[in-house]
Amino acid sequence: MPIENIPEVYIKEKEVNSGLLVYDFKMTSDVVKSKVNLSMNMFSFLQVGKKQVHFSDTSIAVNSQQSLLLKKGNWLWTELLDTETIYYCKLFFFSEEQLLKFLKKHTKNVQPAANDVAYFVIENDDYIVSFLNSLSILNLENSSYSANLLEIKFEEIMLYLLAKYKAAFEYYLHSLISKEVSPFKNVIESNVYSNLKLEEIAFLCNMSLSTFKRHFTIEYKEAPGKWLQDKRLQRAKDLLLEGLLKPSDVYLDAGYNNLSNFSIAFKNKFGISPTDIS
Repeated sequence: MPIENIPEVYIKEKEVNSGLLVYDFKMTSDVVKSKVNLSMNMFSFLQVGKKQVHFSDTSIAVNSQQSLLLKKGNWLWTELLDTETIYYCKLFFFSEEQLLKFLKKHTKNVQPAANDVAYFVIENDDYIVSFLNSLSILNLENSSYSANLLEIKFEEIMLYLLAKYKAAFEYYLHSLISKEVSPFKNVIESNVYSNLKLEEIAFLCNMSLSTFKRHFTIEYKEAPGKWLQDKRLQRAKDLLLEGLLKPSDVYLDAGYNNLSNFSIAFKNKFGISPTDIS
């Protein structure tokens, strides 16, 4: 699956001179685990549909009653239609320069929390609905004042969210300018029991599959496919031994697309079928 460079794919010109961009994103079919290289921080104001984003160490799912502020980076996006025949969200991109200018003007020089994450969940409310309507009314592309208008709208939504979420949002904004990158092992350990494929985990590590495999083997002294399979099968066995779940409940999280392949791999490793565990 090709990597989408966002917001570059939405930009008609070669650059966003103001460091701000609004884009109405619509689609009429589901997209699962799309590879996205997000080069700017971005508000995703979800209005119709459902969205899930896989990060290097976690994932988050939201519905049309919520929106997300996402940190720039390599993420996997799943965007699903709901009861409607269309998926729609308004995307608002902002550069680090715009963020730094805002933080200097309106916030203290706080240190981001050590466990900062790549997203912030926003609960949609009447004010946000009104804000999005105002963005839709503005003819930002054709106005000679578009850059100034957009800066005012950016400042408006940031100030509102600071007032709404207070210190939690302030700390999150400061974490966006952190240059720390998740360590390779942290990405691996966070996805041991996910059902992500090797290629998808490699993408979250910002590596090609071949580079990822080479780096993994050096770090863990074992091929990644076998290492992950052993970990996930052992986890599946532990869950079955607890007696609360059946094989049909655990095979997907063990990284298998069907119960038959899971049963074969399980028996090859442990010498018994998963159905034999009571």
